[in-house]
Amino acid sequence: MEEKLTGTDRKNIQIGSEVSVVQKHHQRTGELTEGIVKRILTKSGTHPHGIKVILDTGEVGRVKWVYL
Repeated sequence: MEEKLTGTDRKNIQIGSEVSVVQKHHQRTGELTEGIVKRILTKSGTHPHGIKVILDTGEVGRVKWVYL
């Protein structure tokens, strides 16, 4: 199984990281979207619901998992 880190710490996420995010309209279901980080939107070091990013596809979401 792949090793993964939580998406609540900004230090775990870099541009180009492979991640799973929850988009705003999937918050109730918790449906995950996988992709590559294009840009990190959250400025603070941590966020309890996950760091907000833009994926290379243009989708925006909060990171749940960062894959190593």
